[in-house]
Amino acid sequence: MIRYLTNKIDYNGLDITHICKPKLKNSYISVSKEGIVLKTPIVSSFYINNLLSQKQKWIEKKLLEIENRIYVDKNIPDEKIAKKFLASRVDYFSKMMNLDFSELKFRKMKRRWGSCDSKKRITLNTYLYNTSKEQIDYVVVHELAHLVHMNHSKEFHSLVDNYIAHSKSIRQQFYIL
Repeated sequence: MIRYLTNKIDYNGLDITHICKPKLKNSYISVSKEGIVLKTPIVSSFYINNLLSQKQKWIEKKLLEIENRIYVDKNIPDEKIAKKFLASRVDYFSKMMNLDFSELKFRKMKRRWGSCDSKKRITLNTYLYNTSKEQIDYVVVHELAHLVHMNHSKEFHSLVDNYIAHSKSIRQQFYIL
């Protein structure tokens, strides 16, 4: 029994993988470094062309974001050195920002570069060590700023901007494989 059909679509120079799943109720478009995937229930080619036409600017924007992202090697040469370096950056910025945290932890995470909880515990992704110093400093300041603002408000971003120049452009570079 066939559960879904897959075919390739060339839409305005974009190679799109179309997956038709009859049981779907909605259509979905995903853009990743592997390519563009369109999942739909059984629909006409007119519907597909119309949908892609409506979403073309969004697709192009996502492709540009992916092109500009930095992909990180998940091999850490020496984990002890990585942790020591990351801890030194946290200490440096916590003193500069005059902020205290209760605990600093390290984990290999797939979806986050860092986190800060309400108990003032900061956790950093050890893969962060493989990024640039500028990016490391951004994540450290970002997590420390959560000690003051536990959200991503204007005030939060203003605090981060006080310590990291061009923080918005740095934030847009991040991507985890």
